[in-house]
Amino acid sequence: MRALTTPADGGTEVGPTTVPEPEPRPDQAVVEVRAVSVNRGDLSLLGMLPPGSRLGFDVAGTVVRAAADGSGPPVGSRVAGVAERDGWSERVALSTTRLAALPDGVEWTDAAAVPVAGLTALYALRHAGSLLGRRVLVTGASGGVGRIAVQLARAAGAEVAAWAGSAERLKGLAELGAAEASTYDAGPGATRPVQVLVDSVGGEVFRSAYQLVERGGTVVCYGNTTRADLCLPFDWGHARPGVRIQYIHLFDEMPRRPVGNDLGVLLRLVAKGELDPQVAFVGDWTDPRPALRGVGERQVNGKAVLVF
Repeated sequence: MRALTTPADGGTEVGPTTVPEPEPRPDQAVVEVRAVSVNRGDLSLLGMLPPGSRLGFDVAGTVVRAAADGSGPPVGSRVAGVAERDGWSERVALSTTRLAALPDGVEWTDAAAVPVAGLTALYALRHAGSLLGRRVLVTGASGGVGRIAVQLARAAGAEVAAWAGSAERLKGLAELGAAEASTYDAGPGATRPVQVLVDSVGGEVFRSAYQLVERGGTVVCYGNTTRADLCLPFDWGHARPGVRIQYIHLFDEMPRRPVGNDLGVLLRLVAKGELDPQVAFVGDWTDPRPALRGVGERQVNGKAVLVF
């Protein structure tokens, strides 16, 4: 079978190569892949992995071989799930604890966009506790995780403020439920105080956003797209006592979470029209360059998906 792998010359031009068929563990189902999505984490791995390495976490497809231990869905089931960094391939073995059945009406492209982005947003917000009646600021709101976080926070009863890098990147966020939308250079003066900050940017953006968090509030970080140190105001503790700061990483969270159940919840919201995965680019998996470039250069407001 074929899969997308890192190139032999150590560059970044990922392309299809021949790889062995998956050999599933007893708790894994083999899935015929119909669509995958591109995450910024995938791009980060490009420069770190040796030549010939597999890539990809988000998968949607059809079960062609059920798990030998009897867990998970039967052959023929439409599913989405989180792969073990080998999802960009024609077939992949997925742990049955990391996949969920697709409700009727959910397209392959939407299904592929949900797993990593949706679960990251869901777990980040769960760390903040109840959101009903609270104000939530989401930085990096134009990305795949950010756009889902805005929707989930609003659905949970929060008033949501959204920050992004440019006016172009802010497009569509009001329609997703953001009551306020500002660019980073507008600064904290453009946004009212909040009880919850969900940050994926780091650096000076984090410092600016932190100034809006009220005493006793919660800060959840799930990324650092600036690749800069987190910066706090000099009086960060004295001026805002009781603020809790926490970092989460999806693949650290998953062993402690019912991933399949949580993914199923998100997919059912998609089926009911209550969650839009925000697929902004769809391309052919045999030529992933436009998708990788679009995500890497922040030209995609939402998710980029490759179809098989």
